[in-house]
Amino acid sequence: MPDTLQQRINQHQLLKELRLKLLHLHKLLLEMERAAYEQEQGKVSRGELLQLLLSHEQFDWLRRLSEMIVQIDELLDADEPADAETIATFLVGVRTLLTPDELGNTFAMKYDAAFQRNPDVVLAHADIMTLLASDVQS
Repeated sequence: MPDTLQQRINQHQLLKELRLKLLHLHKLLLEMERAAYEQEQGKVSRGELLQLLLSHEQFDWLRRLSEMIVQIDELLDADEPADAETIATFLVGVRTLLTPDELGNTFAMKYDAAFQRNPDVVLAHADIMTLLASDVQS
């Protein structure tokens, strides 16, 4: 069944809100990883931090979240709107990625550790999950 105009508008708004919330979470996680790095290596500038994010193995786990944000940008900027199935599959991917697990993959373990250390990460996560749950109900 084709998407209605209102469904597409709702999907677009959901993606925009999700993007903002993921950016906030990414910033929190990056700040935590930066603090850990600086304890060992000393202060880094913003430019150095960007290079670390792009190429240093300590920051490698954050790239998966960065990629999700880029995927949202691509969905929002596409010439043709994504269909409901594509967006639903993407949202499942977000939920899966943002599942903390002390015994999971690298992202899941580091995300779980961030949960344990920073209540702001827990709040940002809850905010994202609330948004995703509201999409299921609409």
